[in-house]
Amino acid sequence: MNNSSDYSTIIWSEPHCSKDALTDTYGWFMQFLLAVLAFTCLIGKRFCEPRYARRPWLIWFYDTSKQGLGAFLIHAANVWLSPYLTGNPCTWYIVNFMLDSTLGLLIIWAGIRLAQHCARVYDIPLINFGEYGKPPMCSAWICQCVLYAALATFAKSILALVLRLPPVVAVLSTLRLSPVSDPRLELAVVMLIIPFFINILIFWVTDNFLMYRPRGVNSKIKTKVRYQSIKKEKSGSEDEEQSADERLLAANV
Repeated sequence: MNNSSDYSTIIWSEPHCSKDALTDTYGWFMQFLLAVLAFTCLIGKRFCEPRYARRPWLIWFYDTSKQGLGAFLIHAANVWLSPYLTGNPCTWYIVNFMLDSTLGLLIIWAGIRLAQHCARVYDIPLINFGEYGKPPMCSAWICQCVLYAALATFAKSILALVLRLPPVVAVLSTLRLSPVSDPRLELAVVMLIIPFFINILIFWVTDNFLMYRPRGVNSKIKTKVRYQSIKKEKSGSEDEEQSADERLLAANV
């Protein structure tokens, strides 16, 4: 009886994933499949948009490529960090992923809103997410890609430092994805099944952040143009009134 209990304790305490499980052939296949499924959802989201508000393919690519770049950087950091942490690499990966999908997304959202505020206040359209000019400028897309990548890197760095705190490591290092004991099944759960369903929501919400077009950017330019058009209309009406008075005086003479 004691032997069976000891054996079950060993089963539950030993990590199921090896240190290189995330980067072997099977692990890379799971990551590639997740990327394909995630961006298929973004394509489906585009077709769910109303026809009058549906983005052209170029604008859609500009919006989603920023998210793809940020997701790649965060995912690469998780794959690289997980084997170096104490405990099960698969557990650490899913913990990192869940933090990135909640607190990390909140940090990125705050950064996007700050960039949009600066775009309105300082009239910098290049950092206004979703605005690329007419016609769309590649420079605006590159600038926003760099800014979004910086936000993703900053969010990942903050969360990585939190996970290095001794109390956090002491708690999370004992977690196991029990009762999943098969290493391949465990890897599929943490790198495909759970991330797929969460990414549907996260990618959808983040895409709305990136395609959002706040009002007020270039307000100074718009105000000047509007004022000049009103001034022209007033001057035109005054000229018409003056020519009408001249015609009346000439008729009286």
